[in-house]
Amino acid sequence: MQMINAQRLGERFKMLAQIDSESRHEAKISKVLEKILIDMGASVCFDDVKEKVGGDCSNLVAKFKGTIDVPPLFLSGHMDTVLPGNGVKVQFENGIFRSDGTTVLGGDDKSALAIILEVMDVVKENNLPCPPVEIVFTVCEEIGLLGAKNFDLSLIDSKIGYILDSTDIEGIVTKAPSANKIKVKVYGRAAHAGGEPEKGISAIYTAGMGISSLELGRIDEITTCNLGTISGGMAANIVPEYVEILGEARSHDVEKLEKVTNDIISGFETAAATLREDGQDLPRVEIDVERDFPNTNIAEDHPVIILARKAAANLGRKLESKTIGGGADANIFFGKGIVAGVIGTGMTDVHTLKESIALADMENTARLVLEILQVHAAGNIAL
Repeated sequence: MQMINAQRLGERFKMLAQIDSESRHEAKISKVLEKILIDMGASVCFDDVKEKVGGDCSNLVAKFKGTIDVPPLFLSGHMDTVLPGNGVKVQFENGIFRSDGTTVLGGDDKSALAIILEVMDVVKENNLPCPPVEIVFTVCEEIGLLGAKNFDLSLIDSKIGYILDSTDIEGIVTKAPSANKIKVKVYGRAAHAGGEPEKGISAIYTAGMGISSLELGRIDEITTCNLGTISGGMAANIVPEYVEILGEARSHDVEKLEKVTNDIISGFETAAATLREDGQDLPRVEIDVERDFPNTNIAEDHPVIILARKAAANLGRKLESKTIGGGADANIFFGKGIVAGVIGTGMTDVHTLKESIALADMENTARLVLEILQVHAAGNIAL
C-alpha cells in the first residue's frame, strides 16, 4: 500500500492554516495553492465569481489529465474560514493540531486542501495509475455557499466526486436538508410612548404576536425551524415603527419545508391582520423567502457510494451513510446535477476557538481518497 507522507501532510496543513483567508479574502491562499498545483503538473484556472460574491478571489479549478481513460472525478474543499480566522498560530502537540485559542484553527476546511494536495503528490511521485482528476477549491462557503452557487460548471466535466468537509472519517454524507432563508419586515407607526402611545402601532408587539404563534426548533426528525435575529426600534420612549426578523427553515422533505415556510408567513400575516383596525393599512408585514440550498439525497446504490465503500473495504474500514442537518457545497452541486459524497477529515469543534484536528485522522482520509482514485482507475465501478 502506498504510504501517505504524514510529515509533509502536517507541515502543509500548518502552512495553509496560518494563511489568512476569512470569507471574501481568499486571494492569498489561492495563489499559494495555484503555485503548488502548477508545480505538480496541473492546469489551473479561476472562474469569475469574485465580483458576484464581493470578494477578492474566485473559485480555483485544477485539472490533472490522469493516466487511465475513465470518466473524471472531482475533489473539492473550500478555501475560506469563519471569523476569527486571521493571525492563526498553529499549535501541534501529541498528534493534535489546535490554534493558540485566540482564533479558529481553520481545519474547516484547510484540512481538505492539505489532504487533496497530499494525495496528488503521492500519485505523482509513485507514478500510480490515476483517473482524470478535477479539483475545485471554492470561496465563500462559510457565508452561504456563495462560491458553489455561482460556480461556472462549464469548467469541469465530472459528474461525481467527493467533497472533504465533514467530521466523521468513518462516514459519508448521503442526505442533507434543503433550506429557506426567511426575512420578515414588520411595519408599525412611531409615536411618543409616554405622551401619546395611542397614536402609535408597535411593530415589536406585532412581531411578538407572530412569533408566539409559531412552532420553532425541531419540528420533526427531518425538519427544523429557527428565528435567529430580531432588530428594530429606536428608543425606549418611542413606539417602534419597524422590526426585522431573520430566520430559516430546513427539511429533508421538500413538502415539509414548504409547509413550515408557509406557516411562518401565515403566522406573521395573521398577527398583523388581527391588530389592524378597519380602514387602516398598519401594522403590515413583508416577507421575503430565499431558496438557500437544495437537499442532497444520494441512493445507496449510486456509484459515488459504491466506489467509496469499495475503497474503504480495501483499507479494512467501513463507511457508514450519514444524514446531517447542515448544508454544504455538496447541496449546491447536487442541485446542479453533480453528485458529491461528503467525507470527513476528523476536524472537531469547528467554528469555535477550541477547534482541533488529529494528524492521524487526516492521514486516514488521505488514504481513503487515494484508494478511491485507485479503485476508479481500475475501472471496476461503472459511472
